[in-house]
Amino acid sequence: MNTLTALTTASLICLTAGTAFARDLGPDEALRLRDAGTIVSFEKLNAAALAKHPGSEITETELEEKYGKYIYQIELRDPQGKKWDLELNAVDGEVLKDHQDT
Repeated sequence: MNTLTALTTASLICLTAGTAFARDLGPDEALRLRDAGTIVSFEKLNAAALAKHPGSEITETELEEKYGKYIYQIELRDPQGKKWDLELNAVDGEVLKDHQDT
């Protein structure tokens, strides 16, 4: 029983620690960061994502602060109906992740 308790406690600590390093930013804070020049414009970030998947449609976007970095998450649907998840560095527009959503 002690092993089970220890594993459960360790799992909860890991989950809590992981969530402490990522937070969603609201629209007001996102606009403040853009206006201050901390992150590039959302138009440029969207264009970078669409350049990876021409003809796609953006279905959802989100700005997060993760481990001290601003990450812009974009969900796309391509002309064939496939869903794509992309993560971009919001400071310079670099594509960090680009994978098909299954």
